[in-house]
Amino acid sequence: MSEVFDCADPDQRKIGITSAVSALKGGRLVVMPTDTVYGLAADAFDSAAVAALLEAKGRGRDMPVPVLVGSWHTIEGLVYTVSEAARELIRAFWPGALSLVVQQAPSLHWDLGDAHGTVMLRMPLHPVAIEVLREVGPLAVSSANISGQPPAVTAAEARNQLGARVEVYLDGGPSPGQAASTIVDLTGPHPRILRAGPVTAEAVADVLGVDPATLVGSQSNQPG
Repeated sequence: MSEVFDCADPDQRKIGITSAVSALKGGRLVVMPTDTVYGLAADAFDSAAVAALLEAKGRGRDMPVPVLVGSWHTIEGLVYTVSEAARELIRAFWPGALSLVVQQAPSLHWDLGDAHGTVMLRMPLHPVAIEVLREVGPLAVSSANISGQPPAVTAAEARNQLGARVEVYLDGGPSPGQAASTIVDLTGPHPRILRAGPVTAEAVADVLGVDPATLVGSQSNQPG
């Protein structure tokens, strides 16, 4: 049976985060607030849990699950090499609504879907999410909705869609951003924006010292 915890109440928040951490470490699913939309989370290194996440959303392996991290330093062990462009964008926009697609470290033993050696990373600007991430480690997190339905911006919306597939719902109130993150692909010869979001092309271009027109790429429907 699913449990819902109101994170506006200090006691419920404490119990809820403890319950969420236990559930994630046990291979079960959790819904938690982020600074964009609500996220459906699983332990990134538990392939069965990630498969359960994809099944809960009705989503195929052709749309690999993004990964959220709780600190800048976490990415050092996840990425093949942290480019200067990645470092500049991380310094400017993390924690925040910017996701980076990078080449993953070849030694990683995880299965996020058919990612072809890449991973999409983000550090969210939300205290509840950060607390959970720092207790569990990197989490595979997709928007908390059934594929094809609107991303949930409240815990109630997430529960209406996902129901008992999720063990713990952490209710942090309405999502402050209520928009999915900007996605920048750093795996090619030049950075490309795959999805527009709260961080504008102009802001990204200013940090990288490039013309915003050079960043425009094909749009992505990956939730983040």
